[in-house]
Amino acid sequence: MNIFQKINGTWGLYAVLLLLGSTLMACRDNATDGLTPQDSQVYITNYDRSVSFGQYKTFSLPDSVAVQSNNQITTVRGDIEDRFIANVANALQSRGFRRVPKGQPADIGLAIIRINNRYTGVGTNPYGSYYSNYWLGGYGGGLGGYGYNPYYPSYYTYQVSERYWEIQMVDLKNRPPATGPDQVQLNVIFDATIRGGDITATQDVDTAINAIFAQSPYLTANR
Repeated sequence: MNIFQKINGTWGLYAVLLLLGSTLMACRDNATDGLTPQDSQVYITNYDRSVSFGQYKTFSLPDSVAVQSNNQITTVRGDIEDRFIANVANALQSRGFRRVPKGQPADIGLAIIRINNRYTGVGTNPYGSYYSNYWLGGYGGGLGGYGYNPYYPSYYTYQVSERYWEIQMVDLKNRPPATGPDQVQLNVIFDATIRGGDITATQDVDTAINAIFAQSPYLTANR
């Protein structure tokens, strides 16, 4: 007999609602407890649906990872970065693409990017004057003469950080011709983003790349 059969009447209904509310609250508060970095990662892929990937044969992939920090871009190499590069290259080669040496013509170009941005903002505190008046005795509040005088600034600063990985693929085969001193705008034909827990182990890289290519069956060259 389940719980809905055991409890009857109005008070029984209230008890069920209370039990469900408590259960939902507990699930919401502890939903992310105990999650490993792998469990918290999300893999987002997108591609240009007007493109036939079968037309491409070769790809160019640098031997380093680009690190974008706000408006600055540097390159870095390490165990994690090397694993990303090797896994992406192996996955594409298993789909029929051929990697070409640096500086050689290629049909598609790839970049592996680690985004590490931090933004600082300024906000205002709309409750500063209200709480100050309350604790000082206004609106029926106060601390009974204990001399408590809190300070609430009229503004505050905050920082927002974001860190994730991205893989971008651009079309080099069909790039428009240069018509002036400006750089040619390349068409991004595939993009993958890895968000969630930070990737700190090579096995996390394996899991991420396997997941990305598993949900991207269109990344296949004509053999």
